[in-house]
Amino acid sequence: MDDWRIGNIWVTRILEMCDPLVTPSEWFPDCTEEALEPHLHWLTPRLISPATGRLILPIQSFLVRTGHHIILVDSCVGNGKTCAYFPHWHRRNDGTFLARLANAGVAPEQIDYVLCTHLHIDHCGWNTRLVDGRWIPTFPNARYIMARREFEAAQAASGDADERTYEDNVLPIVEAGRAVFVDMDYELDGEVWLEPTPGHTPGHVAIGLRSRGVAVFSGDLMHWPMQCIYPDWSFRYDTDPDQARRTRWAFLEACSDNGRIVITSHFPLPSVGTISRRQSSFWLERDEIYGSRGIPKSAMI
Repeated sequence: MDDWRIGNIWVTRILEMCDPLVTPSEWFPDCTEEALEPHLHWLTPRLISPATGRLILPIQSFLVRTGHHIILVDSCVGNGKTCAYFPHWHRRNDGTFLARLANAGVAPEQIDYVLCTHLHIDHCGWNTRLVDGRWIPTFPNARYIMARREFEAAQAASGDADERTYEDNVLPIVEAGRAVFVDMDYELDGEVWLEPTPGHTPGHVAIGLRSRGVAVFSGDLMHWPMQCIYPDWSFRYDTDPDQARRTRWAFLEACSDNGRIVITSHFPLPSVGTISRRQSSFWLERDEIYGSRGIPKSAMI
């Protein structure tokens, strides 16, 4: 179930990896064994590895084909990137991402736009690739659209020798003249736009689609389904945890019980559903959204 249709727009998942990373409490300090225990029956084994107790999180991009453009939403971890914090991401040499992009029928040269929800390594890594010792745009004909506020924050945070996200994934795009800095409510056209969702990072945005139905890529405003049940749970690396909580609540409220399709970055595969309200919490419904071949019923003609 790697393809979805939103009216005349097709969305294809490009999965880079899906591996156990960390224990829940490492990334979510509010997560206790008591809160987790009632949910283990559905969290295990799809989201929590029974062997290690670690969260299994997909790292994925989404290919969006409208009637006018071919767009890549985020760009995963990439190859050869410095990330000492997560050895599995550090200086990878893996052809899976580009092979899956090719299997979807798209070459890097065909991408018109790369839309970055934010500039963390697992969302902008394939922005560039290493050729003859230089980082160059992986998608040479694309415009890389970034929220101006996010770029400024990434630039200010640069200089970390253990994670060269800005230096290797962002600055080469700017130097190549392929970066486009926009406001956080920018509209590409009548079908694709950005929505401000700050907190995880200062310039984090969700990305909306509209074509006889509405869908939204939520980026990292929430990382796993337990944050729907407990929207106040912070992610350890949120830049502003209080703002991230407010953003998450507002997003879940805005998307609940109205058929809006939510496409998440790190929820267990297939990572897409609709939000329903459940008393004081929320839930990502998946069973009702799938028709034949993974096409959302709400978007079928």
